[in-house]
Amino acid sequence: MPETQSSRQDPRRWKKKQPVCRTVSQICPPPRRPLTVADIRPGMENERLGVVRDSMFQNPLIVKAELGKPRERSCSLPGIDFNYGLYTRGLDGGVPEAIGHWNVFKQQPTCPHELTRNYIAMNRGAVKAGLVTARENFLYRQLNDIRISDQDDRRVKKELPSLPPNMTFGTPARPSTPFFDLLQHRYQQLWAQEQKATQKAIKLEKKHKVILGKLYETRSSQLRKYKPPVKLDALWHMPHFQKVHPHLDTFPTEADRQRAFRAHQEEHAVRQGTLRMGNYTHP
Repeated sequence: MPETQSSRQDPRRWKKKQPVCRTVSQICPPPRRPLTVADIRPGMENERLGVVRDSMFQNPLIVKAELGKPRERSCSLPGIDFNYGLYTRGLDGGVPEAIGHWNVFKQQPTCPHELTRNYIAMNRGAVKAGLVTARENFLYRQLNDIRISDQDDRRVKKELPSLPPNMTFGTPARPSTPFFDLLQHRYQQLWAQEQKATQKAIKLEKKHKVILGKLYETRSSQLRKYKPPVKLDALWHMPHFQKVHPHLDTFPTEADRQRAFRAHQEEHAVRQGTLRMGNYTHP
């Protein structure tokens, strides 16, 4: 309780703090000017030995950034009394002149322009007069110079197309996607029904098709299909090796030999190698 009473009695605790006023130079500090020889102090990054000139600190390739400070600009800025930007001088008189009167734009006189010649009317008149040559047309146009008047508004008076009163302009909206048909495989069922109907129609067409009588083959048709047999010659062997029997025979009988060759022929498709005698291609 005593703590609460002391806090209530202390007016400084609930007193609103006044805002700190800052100057313009604190909010918007002026741009940093280029370094000079007088600004260099011992231990700075831009400290140099030998002859030092102010022009050395205006080269951006030589000037180094100080630790914890922004890089110095190498361009010299104008004085404090210099105003940046373009000054626009008011020529309209300001608000009083705008309230006092209103400047109305005066239309400039248009220069008269030459009207376009109406060649359609002149050609029509020349044909009615019986003039067909180029010389006659040229003389007719000189005597009857017909021009297209600016007041002729026939091109403006066009009949507007008749539209219904409930006409809606613009591109029609795309129909919504039938999600229920997609989920129920409706399109697959329709395709299956169409295929069944097509197959049924093909079967009916074959059933009602008129079968012609038996066709007899003539000698010409038989000769056209005949393929003369090709005699396969035996492989050539050297004469002194024809009557020589094999020195090694690993099969006990001829039946075992044929059985082994038959098994190799059956496994020929799934074995590797040129002669198909290697491992199986599948695990």
